[in-house]
Amino acid sequence: MISPRVLAIADERPRSMVHTQRSPTRGRAWGAPIAENSGTRSILAVRKQARNRRRAKAAAATVRRQASRAGDRASEAGARARLLARDARDRSVARVKDLGSQARDSVATSRMPPLEPHLCFVMSPRRPIPPVIMSDSVRVATYNVHRWQGANGRSRPDVARAGYVISELDADVVALQEVLRPLDLGGAGDPSEDPLCKLCDELDLHLAFAVTRRHRRGQLGNAILSRFPITAISVLDISHSRIERRGALAAQVGHAGAGLGVIATHLSLVDRTRHRQVRSLMEHPALNAGPAVLMGDMNAWRNCRGSQVLEDELGLHHNLDWPASFPAGRPMVSLDRIYTRNADVVEIGHHDTPAAKKASDHLPVVAEVAVKAVAETTDR
Repeated sequence: MISPRVLAIADERPRSMVHTQRSPTRGRAWGAPIAENSGTRSILAVRKQARNRRRAKAAAATVRRQASRAGDRASEAGARARLLARDARDRSVARVKDLGSQARDSVATSRMPPLEPHLCFVMSPRRPIPPVIMSDSVRVATYNVHRWQGANGRSRPDVARAGYVISELDADVVALQEVLRPLDLGGAGDPSEDPLCKLCDELDLHLAFAVTRRHRRGQLGNAILSRFPITAISVLDISHSRIERRGALAAQVGHAGAGLGVIATHLSLVDRTRHRQVRSLMEHPALNAGPAVLMGDMNAWRNCRGSQVLEDELGLHHNLDWPASFPAGRPMVSLDRIYTRNADVVEIGHHDTPAAKKASDHLPVVAEVAVKAVAETTDR
């Protein structure tokens, strides 16, 4: 039995020296009074710091998850915006011009000696056809066939695809640019085996082709297709640059006293070079000896000195603006144009058909030209 003296001594202990320890895991009292000391305070402080660190990590993880979700949404929106922008660029003027392919072609042929623009061949239809007399109205067209590789420029060359569009035009004279031949014939095949020659035979058209530069598949240049006989032909080197080769193919079609001068060309992408090329073309005899038509891909992305010279010195159509021809799927820019001298453009427009939208990145431009008599032009 405990004596009353011992109990009295126990009751006299100060309360500050006694506390109830709680479980660190369940938070309930153990019931055993222990003395408070510095070691106990250190343990509690460490546990509190650890608890605070866990809470901070959890909060940081929550913030990261929320930021990640927001970032995913922003990334998805950005991806959609980039996709739309890329799609717009693909349809825009800057993207549709396949300059990368031209650069690869130039690298592939860089080891070969430089090639100057020159006449390759002139052909008439094989089968006999009745003579076609030129009337006062001539239907002309210009068409950039994009190396026969379709609107995207990555398809296998197919002359029949663009040939169908040429047959749709039903034009008396057609100027072609970016004509690729002889495709897989190695560059020195028989012209009669050229798919373009076969196409002209089927359509009863006379054909003249001039090489502008080499291509990894053969030769690249300009061509003139005509229902009328080709009585004179010449090639003009209008490169004016070490970087890109450019040329113009000039022909006289028709008969004596009822002929038409035709120039097919593909001008430079650079404004300054294009201006020099236009000046060279203005001095060509084909534009200064009776009725004449200048057709081709003028690369007139915007108003420039070269375009101004053409509009000042040659005849224009009566439309409010040039018909847009590029890109074919959604025409926005008037790159392909038809100018006349000693002749009037009665009507002009682009040839917008499903086949034309797939055959090339350019749409053909067609015009009805009223040809003036030779005597009338010489009296001026």
